Amino acid sequence: MKTLTIRGENIVDIPTFYAEINRVFMAGEDWQLANSLDALDDLLYGGYGAITGRELVRLVWQDMAQSRAALGIEATRAFLSEKMQRPDIFNVGVIGRQLDALRHGTGQTYFEIVLEIIGDHRNIELVPA
Repeated sequence: MKTLTIRGENIVDIPTFYAEINRVFMAGEDWQLANSLDALDDLLYGGYGAITGRELVRLVWQDMAQSRAALGIEATRAFLSEKMQRPDIFNVGVIGRQLDALRHGTGQTYFEIVLEIIGDHRNIELVPA
């Protein structure tokens, strides 16, 4: 089983999360993953970067609590608010409902969405450290 390690101390916001993902998963590639949840999901299917296919991967996430805070409500609110400025690209109705859910304490944070994406890949064992 391949082991990859995310260093949570390197994550202070969404852009640094993707910088860390690129450090861990894309070190041997001549291109970088975009700041996109869809791109993250695609990466975890394998075929490029550190995951070559459906191989078993142990993903150790150090300092996970720091990452949870960095990708929490404030980062998520900023992420969604930025999308609201682009109604030509994004569904502002859906995003508005996501913002409302965050305000009411029922919405997912960016961190929770990332965990859900990782959890959808049965070949990846997430190990908080």
